[in-house]
Amino acid sequence: MIVHHVLFWLKADTTADQKTAFRKSLETLEGVESIKTLHIGTPAPIERAVIDTTYTFSLTVFFDDLAGHDVYQVHPLHLAFLDGFRAYFEKVVIYDAE
Repeated sequence: MIVHHVLFWLKADTTADQKTAFRKSLETLEGVESIKTLHIGTPAPIERAVIDTTYTFSLTVFFDDLAGHDVYQVHPLHLAFLDGFRAYFEKVVIYDAE
């Protein structure tokens, strides 16, 4: 199994409507056939020194294997998300784990 976890920090001037559109575009990724499970989140209201709550959105995607991950990376829905919303990114951090 491969877990693909992406943290997005959106630019400070991103409007509420743009954030809504961003989330809706993330939701379209559920249409990628190689995805087993997809979760979209925002920082939980938990305050502890070791927790980073500065990001705007979290995307966690589970794949059966590396081949499924590779399908996702070049899938038209993923590429459309990147093309449509890359301009909103202030910072992106990705963690992939087996």
